[in-house]
Amino acid sequence: MEQQRLDKIIASTGKWSRREAKELARRGLVTVNGAAVCSVEKKFAPEAVEISVNGEVLSYRRVTWIMMNKPRGYLSATEDGRGKTVLDLLPRELQRQKLFPVGRLDKDTEGLLLLTDEGGLAHALLSPKRHVDKVYYTRTKGRLTEEDCQAFAAGMSLPDGLQCQPARLEILLADKESEARVTLREGKFHQVKRMLAARGKPVLYLERVQMGTLPLDRGLARGAFRFLTEEEIAGLRALV
Repeated sequence: MEQQRLDKIIASTGKWSRREAKELARRGLVTVNGAAVCSVEKKFAPEAVEISVNGEVLSYRRVTWIMMNKPRGYLSATEDGRGKTVLDLLPRELQRQKLFPVGRLDKDTEGLLLLTDEGGLAHALLSPKRHVDKVYYTRTKGRLTEEDCQAFAAGMSLPDGLQCQPARLEILLADKESEARVTLREGKFHQVKRMLAARGKPVLYLERVQMGTLPLDRGLARGAFRFLTEEEIAGLRALV
């Protein structure tokens, strides 16, 4: 097992900075397997020892994966001077963990958003070469038709020059306002909205409901989040 400096292990939880870890250790409030450790420069294998800070046993994660049910009004970014970001919905200890969104949802798009600190897997999930489906529920203005489905399946060329890979459009309701599921294997800027607008059916509402085999947890309220289970993380790895 890889050994890491004690202050790095403590800081990885997001609850304390390295400087705070050093001060807590100096005060005798950091223990490893029940024994006080005064130097945070010592190295340990975090999975092999029990580390406590001020009486709290640490729950160590080598990597962090979070599912959020993103609400409208938040930007999918780590920081942005134009408004609130999805990180603002997390508690302070998680904001300090350098998490980032896996892909982007528009400010007014809701639904499944993953956040992590594991760059390699995040990049792989977003790569068009990996063919990881992103599934959306949408409501549009105008009646969707079989011709729209065929256009999506063929791979659309948009008026602005974007060449889209073949995608799936499944009509759930065809009316003056239609409902559908859209499945993409890429995620260009505003792509679902641009594709439907090119068919004369502008989007009224958009929600991401699934990524690969991972569906949005409907037990999560808008703006809420939870950690992925080990099984769910393994499922993401299996996709790539």
